[in-house]
Amino acid sequence: MGDRWSILIIRELLLGVTRFQDLQAQTGASGQMLTSRLKRLMADGLVERQAYSERPPRHAYRLTPKGVHLMPVILALRAWGERWCKPEGAQPAVRMFHGACGTELDLDGNCPACGRLVAWMDMRGQPGEAWTEERRHRITKFAAQRRASPVPQAESEP
Repeated sequence: MGDRWSILIIRELLLGVTRFQDLQAQTGASGQMLTSRLKRLMADGLVERQAYSERPPRHAYRLTPKGVHLMPVILALRAWGERWCKPEGAQPAVRMFHGACGTELDLDGNCPACGRLVAWMDMRGQPGEAWTEERRHRITKFAAQRRASPVPQAESEP
């Protein structure tokens, strides 16, 4: 988990991104880098793959329970980044809400309405408009690059 690619892959899987090409588009990893990291995450028991197509062979990647329990790590990195890397007053990329009462949580996961720290299992996220647009742009750019490539690029799944 100590490298940026693994953390980005885990983040994407937590967001529900499961296909190799979508993981590649959202992380910016090369096919070789993504393949290497997915193999490592599978060997460590954090990720599993499931076939969804036989011809051509394609797989979906999903977090195991061990991988899902990295959510607090991702939330801590999110809080740090929002606090220290964003201009003051900028909107958060993802707003987090208390599932029970619907109140927006502070960066540390505290619910102002309930006055308590909310467990990550009781949170729900809502991506901001700017981040949603950024993610849409990455998919569009990735698709355009694949179409413009002179050599057909096959997914190099592990």
